Amino acid sequence: MNKVYASAAEAIFDISDGITLMSGGFGLSGNPEKLIEALHDKGSKDLVVISNNCGIDDKGLGILLQAKQIRKMVSSYVGENQNFAKQFLSGELEVELVPQGTLAERIRAGGAGIPAFFTPTGVGTVVADGKEQRELDGVPCVLETALKADFAFVKAWKGDTHGNLIYRATARNFNPMMATAARITIAEVEELVPAGELDPDMIHTPGIYVQRILRGEGYEKPIEQRTTRPRA
Repeated sequence: MNKVYASAAEAIFDISDGITLMSGGFGLSGNPEKLIEALHDKGSKDLVVISNNCGIDDKGLGILLQAKQIRKMVSSYVGENQNFAKQFLSGELEVELVPQGTLAERIRAGGAGIPAFFTPTGVGTVVADGKEQRELDGVPCVLETALKADFAFVKAWKGDTHGNLIYRATARNFNPMMATAARITIAEVEELVPAGELDPDMIHTPGIYVQRILRGEGYEKPIEQRTTRPRA
């Protein structure tokens, strides 16, 4: 089975309006830049997007938000995006804020086939409103359900033609678990090699979880907030 696509635009050919999408990355680190840009150009709308954040106003997922393509965000952090705040406060955007560790575990559970789990995180806050609660080992816990998606966009440093992936540093925060939790996972990589060239001990996402893969070019890799100090 050939998993390699010539471009991001070709790889997202069947993404329609109203789908649920997981998009990897932590801040702007490990963002699937080329797939997000292709989806922006395609114009699919009414999207439910599950991601750590929504990028910034004109980078990452922020370009989909700016184009009013996103209907709902499921995120743990939204502080770098003014468009996000404006659309939420005006009622244009539905938002489900999830504690970051809970978000990661809900995605992991979705990939592992675990429908729900109990966690003490969020007990006594609005996060627990309307959810089943139970005391376990003397600790109050709240029931959280798994997250799954129609598509997942993931960004890896290196991959092979069978879809095996290796991530670098912070890009491993959400990309690996999202790759397991979607019906169709599309991976973009900076370097694409023939099957068999990757060291099996270095592979983070086995190719069985990846249905499509492409090599991206010209990555910008923007920084959300550049902080510097004067040289001595």
